[in-house]
Amino acid sequence: MSSTLKPAPAGITAFMDAVPHKHINLTAEALYQHAVHRGEGNIGAGGALVVKTGDHTGRSANDKFIVRDEETSDTVWWDNNKSITSEQFELLHQDMLDYAKDHELFAQDLRGGADNDHHVKVRVFTQYAWHSLFIQHLLIRPPMDQRSGEPDFTIVDLPNFKANPARHGCQSNTVIAVDFTRRMVLIGGTSYAGEMKKSVFTILNYLLPPKSIMPMHCSVNVGDNNDPAIFFGLSGTGKTTLSADQNRMLIGDDEHGWGPNGLFNFEGGCYAKVIRLSQEAEPEIFATTQKWGSVLENVVMDEQTRQLDLDDATLAENSRAAYPIHYIPNASLDGRTTFPKNIIMLTCDAFGVMPPIAKLTPAQAMYMFLSGYTAKVAGTEKGLGNEPAATFSTCFGAPFMPRHPSEYGKLLGELIDKHNVNCWLVNTGWTGGPFGVGERMPIKATRTLLNAALDNILDETQMVTDPIFGFKIPKAVETIEEKMLTPRNSWSSPHEYDAQAQKLAGMFVDNFKIYEDFVDQDVRDAAPRIHA
Repeated sequence: MSSTLKPAPAGITAFMDAVPHKHINLTAEALYQHAVHRGEGNIGAGGALVVKTGDHTGRSANDKFIVRDEETSDTVWWDNNKSITSEQFELLHQDMLDYAKDHELFAQDLRGGADNDHHVKVRVFTQYAWHSLFIQHLLIRPPMDQRSGEPDFTIVDLPNFKANPARHGCQSNTVIAVDFTRRMVLIGGTSYAGEMKKSVFTILNYLLPPKSIMPMHCSVNVGDNNDPAIFFGLSGTGKTTLSADQNRMLIGDDEHGWGPNGLFNFEGGCYAKVIRLSQEAEPEIFATTQKWGSVLENVVMDEQTRQLDLDDATLAENSRAAYPIHYIPNASLDGRTTFPKNIIMLTCDAFGVMPPIAKLTPAQAMYMFLSGYTAKVAGTEKGLGNEPAATFSTCFGAPFMPRHPSEYGKLLGELIDKHNVNCWLVNTGWTGGPFGVGERMPIKATRTLLNAALDNILDETQMVTDPIFGFKIPKAVETIEEKMLTPRNSWSSPHEYDAQAQKLAGMFVDNFKIYEDFVDQDVRDAAPRIHA
């Protein structure tokens, strides 16, 4: 990646040169000591570092901006991305530099991308020691003798710095500002560490498509038969859980590229949701919460016994664990594998309409990819009513997509055709009715159906066509109740199912109107059928 970038602009090393109090590339052990000594966190039972992120327990999507200049004016999807001027970014840069001069910072020289030909070198400055430990886990850690030289991008993360909307062009005291010309990301006013890793994802989502490399918000694993699988899915759909399979090697749980050398992880660690984590259902991830080195965000801990309560959502519904990927027993250490055999698109359908698994044509896969559908459950988020809320996040990651979705969609379609990849839709949401009536899809059933797809068993299974969505549903799979496979049969009232399915189909069609001019006719024809 470095060889394809323009020469580093003046100022990219300003923080390294101008900040007098800094620690460079400290080990996890040293960062632990600093974090505890500075009162940033406490050590929980088993040794994990337990921290709180305060008001920001998730991403601040409304506070993210990209500099609009000659480089980005015609390349960024401005309908989806907010802009600030180059002058506003420079004021923010100078103000953060002035702030940093009076504070102790931690710097890490890391990489985004496990492909030796297609990666980005990133220098990350953080105000908190635990943020430095977090990003050391989440990005790729080159050997110490390879950490010298100029970075491709610099990220500055100052949680206690407060942005000024009138001066910096932002909307609040929180800001995430990306400048592709200066090759810098400035983060202020939030302690949520995930902003750093998603900034690197945004960078790669901008840089890779012109090189015909597909950046993806997905997890990847591979079986003994050299059969890599891609798992697309929004937060809460089971992407991390389902990819952590003891019978398959984990390549990565969240962000990957698909290029001429195969699939490669962007990261060197995992960032898993742990609220109500089950040791029985998810033993590999559960074990990481008991390990020294893991960083646990907003997990409730007993101050005397240091025991963790993963079921307690007092601090956040989005409690998370950050840990190096080798904490998963069968994880890949080099983060690379060959070309995929299967693509799984995950949805948590709280409407109870989607089947537990369905086979997609390439055109249907494109339609689903650009739709990026899941549903939020009523009552779990502020502002939701009494019914599930459909969420359409294009490419299963709209907040991180600086380019127009059609660029990513076209590239994915070409790769599916070139490599003859099987595509599946998997519903980890509700069956037998919507949320409040039906029940959550059993994870054991989901894993059984996934294994049947990945092991080519479903290729020999009789399929039926869904009359509304058009995809193929297996008629029978061993150990799975037949009525569960076809959602209409699992509802007590087929007529109520029909009404719900038509309602959801209409949402799909309305959402897809903005993409119709950018796709071929076969993708437009993959839309669900709405009956009069």
